[in-house]
Amino acid sequence: MAASHRNITEDELRARLSDELQSLGRAGLSEDEAFLIAAKRLAATDAEVRALAREHFAGLWDDAEPVPEDSAATALPPEPVIEPANRSDEGAPTTDELARGRRGFWIMAAFAGVAGVAVRLPEAFGVGLTDSDDSIFYARNIGLFVLAALAGWFVWARRPHKWCVVAMGAVFAASAAVVNAYPFDEGGSTDILAIAHLPALLWLVVGVAHTGGDWRSSARRMDYVRFTGEWVVYYVLIALGGAVFSALTVGVFVALDVDTGWMTEWVMVAGSAAAVVVTAWLVEFWAGAVPKIASMLAQVFTPLFAAMLLIFLVAVAASGRSIENDRDVLILFNVLLGLVVGLLLFSAAARPADSRPGVFDLASAVLATAGLVTSVLTLVAIVGRIADFGWSPNRTAIAGMNLILLVNLAGSVWLYFRLWRRHGPFANIVRWQTAHFGIYAAWAAVVVVAFPPIFGFA
Repeated sequence: MAASHRNITEDELRARLSDELQSLGRAGLSEDEAFLIAAKRLAATDAEVRALAREHFAGLWDDAEPVPEDSAATALPPEPVIEPANRSDEGAPTTDELARGRRGFWIMAAFAGVAGVAVRLPEAFGVGLTDSDDSIFYARNIGLFVLAALAGWFVWARRPHKWCVVAMGAVFAASAAVVNAYPFDEGGSTDILAIAHLPALLWLVVGVAHTGGDWRSSARRMDYVRFTGEWVVYYVLIALGGAVFSALTVGVFVALDVDTGWMTEWVMVAGSAAAVVVTAWLVEFWAGAVPKIASMLAQVFTPLFAAMLLIFLVAVAASGRSIENDRDVLILFNVLLGLVVGLLLFSAAARPADSRPGVFDLASAVLATAGLVTSVLTLVAIVGRIADFGWSPNRTAIAGMNLILLVNLAGSVWLYFRLWRRHGPFANIVRWQTAHFGIYAAWAAVVVVAFPPIFGFA
């Protein structure tokens, strides 16, 4: 690279361009429009960036007026103002816009209604929601009932390619066939593993619909991480409000000696399912203070989890106790490692992409390092149990997931180290962490589809 470019690398230029593209994309611009504006904006920052940008993105601004080399050239162009189509001179929504808004709400309500009815529909075929003998049916299918409706709403809202829709539909159909046609030993290991892994697989399929089929974009995948964090906060708030409402309503009817079975069976159960879609609509179109709460929670719990893991590692070393002999402890540690990776994702989603490495990044790096050491200890213990007792569905599932998490954490530690050394942009961490979504989905599919026949449905 020429000497005039010695203070900025091509990777840094591309990282800045990626950050600008994400910001402009959230403002509503198309990919082509966002790329053109972002490239021009970078070229206006300073002479060095302009020279490198012209070298790598020549032709994007050659027809525009040349940028002067004085101090005015260093000012960023103003943010683009995106005017809605068909808006009246006074700025009020037109009749067409109001009609589209109302139609969007009622379509969302229709999908929410589908989710609510779906969880009650099996009762028409003799499968009782409150019948203990049928509880395993609902445990296997509740994710299919609810997440299919959520995916359908995102398909309507995002308009992915038809082949993407076909692929998602095939995953849902195959999942329904597997969990309902396989001759599981009820309550067996493969049955429980399928119940636990299927919702995770389907949630990632919903993510494909959320990205409009553009799952290869790390920025779109990270947007889905942000959506997930905000969705959890919204849903918990709605659930708490619904619990208070239900308790008061039941109390009033009980005082009047009126049967409240309908309240449990319809309002609480069907309402909880419908709220999955309603919550997604609120996150997408009414986001306000909650994203700030989600970011705050990530910043609070990242250092807390890092300190807890460090204390745990010190306690293990001081006690000299092996964790290999306790299966429940190993399962708990894998759940903990999953939370660590999830927290790293939400921390990355809450971090401004263009900020310099700071205390928040240090806490994330410590968390990733402590998680990596914990993952190594856990994997060694699992391998020891397999050597002593042989392969089983639970041990195989834990070992596979632990290996995936170990690779994820090892890469995260390395990339955080490079970030602190200023040898790589933060976008590399985002790409690395979100690139594992496909691996998680593939492993969940293996556990749901392949494990039962491999282990005799036991």
